[in-house]
Amino acid sequence: MQAWGWALLSSISSTNALQAGPLHQCLHHPGALPSNESGMIQPMTTPASTTSTPRLTSLSHGGGCGCKIAPGVLSQILQQSGAGAVMPPELLVGIETADDAAVYRLNDAQALVATTDFFMPIVDDPYEFGRIAATNALSDVYAMGGKPIMALALVAMPINVLPLDVIGAIIRGGQDVCRAAGIPIAGGHTIDSVEPIYGLVAMGLVHPDRVRRNAGAQAGDLLVLGKPLGVGVYSAALKKEQLSDAHYREMIANTTRLNTPGPLLADLPGVHAITDVTGFGLAGHGLEMARGAGLTVAIDWARVPLLPGVAELAAAGHVTGASGRNWAGYGADVGLGAGLPATAQALVTDPQTSGGLLVACAPESVQDVLAIFEREGFAQAAVIGAVQSGPARLELR
Repeated sequence: MQAWGWALLSSISSTNALQAGPLHQCLHHPGALPSNESGMIQPMTTPASTTSTPRLTSLSHGGGCGCKIAPGVLSQILQQSGAGAVMPPELLVGIETADDAAVYRLNDAQALVATTDFFMPIVDDPYEFGRIAATNALSDVYAMGGKPIMALALVAMPINVLPLDVIGAIIRGGQDVCRAAGIPIAGGHTIDSVEPIYGLVAMGLVHPDRVRRNAGAQAGDLLVLGKPLGVGVYSAALKKEQLSDAHYREMIANTTRLNTPGPLLADLPGVHAITDVTGFGLAGHGLEMARGAGLTVAIDWARVPLLPGVAELAAAGHVTGASGRNWAGYGADVGLGAGLPATAQALVTDPQTSGGLLVACAPESVQDVLAIFEREGFAQAAVIGAVQSGPARLELR
């Protein structure tokens, strides 16, 4: 992060003038960039006119957590990269179980939770896009049992396409979410990009003994899901202009609800594992929990909460491409029981943007877990299955 880069971002957020200094240019996909008669790529830093603003979702090839690299491809990349070779003893959580954030022990009472998340627009309203992206990024801190302390903004925008007030609204949305979480956006970095991208580096603190990983589930645990599924289906319908106003409001409410139960749940000794359900869908993140524990995760499909109208939208074909990529990446380790609805596979792999917490807890703690969710405003939190002895796989029944 460079101070002048953040100064520019602050200028965009508060004014419509590009006066704070130079902006880095990220010249990927050069063929899509404007060029002069000699074929030279032209700078993209000329601010766009406000007379014709394109839909945000029309500027990106994907949206929200559906932008994630497919799990099978990501696994191959990491295997070839040598990632995770240096693991100091203070690093309590690294990449070994595909957990939600890194955790670094500072002292006997504090550990630093560090994560980053960013993506392309899932909605056309710039302010709501900023809110969704920021809520999603902070979720990983909550999922580790931590409390956020500050964030840095990551901003990549097509300056010659989007008016500065639109970019400012995106940033303002992120700032308002961080304000609601009680933390500052203390800096950030900006580049001029072909597609609009926004997100955060998020940092938090947690007691080392209260870190909740995705790998701690125990046989006999019950599984609680904090938010209903279906954000990916909603986003697919929205892109085709087939999402009703009521369902759009549900989508915004679901994706901008901070996962604040996380640190409260981590205080319960009977809570053994927490993760959040995002781009790999319920099946993918449930499977990570199964693999981390070396156990079978069994999900009762009839008990899984869905957003209103999602089953019907999925049946009408409003399914993301990411759902299919998810299944291709891990479907061999997921069992689909007899009698499931035709849409079950698409919905259990549906990429969730700013999805809910998935909690594995002892049966005697489940009422306390549900009470915390209800107190924090998660009325649809539900017990959806259990952890069982058996091979590391997920069974949907």
